[in-house]
Amino acid sequence: MEFSIQLSAYYPDKQYGGDRIYRDMIEQAVLADRLGYEAVSITEHHLINILMMPAPLQFAVKLADATKQVKIMTSVVVLPLHDMRVFAGEVVCADIFTNQRLMLGVGRGAFAFEMERLGEPMDTTREKFNESLDVLQALLTEEEVSWDGQYYQFEPLTIMPRPVSEIPIMMAVMDPEGIYHCTKRGFHIQTTPLAGNHQLMLDQVGGFTRAKEEMGEAGKELSLSLSRVAFIANSSSDRRKKVEQAHDYYGRFDNVFTGPGYVRNGMIEPLPREMTVEQTEENLTICTPAEMIDKLGPYAEAGVDRFILNVNFGMSQQETLECIQCFSEEVIPNFTGRMAGVSGSAA
Repeated sequence: MEFSIQLSAYYPDKQYGGDRIYRDMIEQAVLADRLGYEAVSITEHHLINILMMPAPLQFAVKLADATKQVKIMTSVVVLPLHDMRVFAGEVVCADIFTNQRLMLGVGRGAFAFEMERLGEPMDTTREKFNESLDVLQALLTEEEVSWDGQYYQFEPLTIMPRPVSEIPIMMAVMDPEGIYHCTKRGFHIQTTPLAGNHQLMLDQVGGFTRAKEEMGEAGKELSLSLSRVAFIANSSSDRRKKVEQAHDYYGRFDNVFTGPGYVRNGMIEPLPREMTVEQTEENLTICTPAEMIDKLGPYAEAGVDRFILNVNFGMSQQETLECIQCFSEEVIPNFTGRMAGVSGSAA
């Protein structure tokens, strides 16, 4: 099992400055690259102060310039917000500018607040995503593409420049049956159980594994990436402090993910959670390195190819860097057999 870091793009205080947030993310990526993480992950979100990255492909190029070998994974680019005729060319350029280190994760969008304010209501995003994905694949693999669909109608055109090599596309899917069907279509998979239980994780991996087995040689190179909020804690009191910070963060996350979307001047208002702090602690992986190894063991045994360590819930930059360092030294070698600072091949 390989490992990626979800770079922390939480912006709780405007006084801190977006420039400092992105410098912090670059510093996290440079450290992850030096320590041998396989990948770093970045999001796409607009108009809100969590997961704050409105320019993922631009930032991927910046990260590639600052690092040497770590892959750069979008988790995820929201296709319904883009015109595929423009976006396909941007993807090709980003792939070239990152020296083919781009791993293009795509999805349909999760937060109704931003989607609706950008003119893409959630009740139509699935259909538009499906067509957008088909258009994107055609533009990246064929020349003189024309289209006559519900959301795209255009005469023959060719995206320039042409891709240097095949660009891996990763589908963001949570439903186990959806994972099965997307894998059968030849896509890599990004998923997360969020607050789901262990059985949901097993079902998600099971959907992927079943599809790969049915595909035989054609599915051999496909990979499954699974994201969980995880952070190293040094003691029970340190764990409690970090769990409380995560609980506060998720009061904002819930507001825009499943809640009413109360946002003022770009800042998401925290809402009381139905879940208690104790339940938050149970659902997140915030623990000592030894406990982390025990918690991640079932993921590796189930067949997860890449674990995305999501540290995005508001810890300080120093604490985040210390977590990345400690995780690489005390946790990763138990799953890769490599010491910190030694990179591996793609899963």
